[in-house]
Amino acid sequence: MQAEIITIGDEILIGQIVDTNSAFLGKEFNKAGISIYQITSVQDDKAHILKSLKEAEENADIIIVTGGLGPTKDDITKHTICEYFNDSLVENKKVLAHVEHLFSKYINTPISELNRKQALVPSKAKVLMNLFGTAPGMWLEKNGKVFVSLPGVPYEMKALITNEVIPALRSKFKFPYIKHKTILTYGLGESAIANRIEAWEDALPKFIKLAYLPSLGKVRLRLSAKSMNKNLVDEEIEKQINILLPQIKDIFVGFEEDLSLEALIGKQLTEMGKTLSIAESCTGGKIAQAFTANAGASKYFKGSIVSYATESKVNILGVSQADIMSHSVVSKAVAMTMAKNVRELFNTDYAISTTGNAGPSKGESDADVGTVWIAIATKTNVYSEVFNFSNQREKVINKAKNKAFEMLQKEITIKP
Repeated sequence: MQAEIITIGDEILIGQIVDTNSAFLGKEFNKAGISIYQITSVQDDKAHILKSLKEAEENADIIIVTGGLGPTKDDITKHTICEYFNDSLVENKKVLAHVEHLFSKYINTPISELNRKQALVPSKAKVLMNLFGTAPGMWLEKNGKVFVSLPGVPYEMKALITNEVIPALRSKFKFPYIKHKTILTYGLGESAIANRIEAWEDALPKFIKLAYLPSLGKVRLRLSAKSMNKNLVDEEIEKQINILLPQIKDIFVGFEEDLSLEALIGKQLTEMGKTLSIAESCTGGKIAQAFTANAGASKYFKGSIVSYATESKVNILGVSQADIMSHSVVSKAVAMTMAKNVRELFNTDYAISTTGNAGPSKGESDADVGTVWIAIATKTNVYSEVFNFSNQREKVINKAKNKAFEMLQKEITIKP
């Protein structure tokens, strides 16, 4: 069973917005056992949309279309779908009542005829009620294929996929069982890992595939298995992991389980009843942002200070001018003081600090561009390590962020 995703909107093609909808759909469909054959982004153009629908029907069993369902003239998806299905628009009274309710309760501007036209849907469509917006989802079928048109607003689309589309697809089709198990590794490159585990990889059963997912400072190893036999998949994945782990025990830090490393750390801290605070300089709040992007972060994350300028390190975090004069602002002494003092300030169990030179110029320190000191503080100890993450600013910042996650994860895993 294969699906194709079509995203509609000039704003995607010109880079004005990032297509996060396709990433979400790919993940959710994969969980359901549905393979994505192709993702296509098209213009707000009737001929282009019609061509994409025709090609998708040839490629896939399920076609998901997002975008182009607004009330303005450039939103042409409904009219184009009508042409593709030789259909016409009719007013859906339930949708109209919902639109009028939204305007009366939540929207200050008066409802217009354009807004009321949101209730027009193809006569052959099954309407999927959009509880969070005015554009309904639409389910149509042709030649044994399912076409689903959804609004492009991410939170509206996600709710419809979760509450309406996936359950309906499960009731209509029988999907295979798909399982992914992702192993997190740090400290060794992709090619070096591949050389180390080559014999194990070559011996994997045909229904299990291994993917290497390298990122700055880390490599994820994703095992993927697909079969109609759930027990076979579960047992074989577990067996293969038990064979693999002794071969990578020096670089293994945990399992992703659909969680980022920062989310995994948050889960560990929550289960341990431990807390975290952060003092950032060169990373500019990126580490704190990564933690707080996860729901429930307030259970373990107590606060952060972005002490970007030297005076904020001195005035807020209590870094001594003497240390700065003796060692520079990018130094082990400064990093350790930042971590120690932010931990005490927020009264947490753990703290992270970063101070470095991300470039492109040296700034207030003589340290080479790419030099970053990262410190970890606990109630009983504080230590710091220095790294050089190349000379490209964004790469330096993201590598420092990932290395901080690695250091903290090892600290809480090895010495809880």
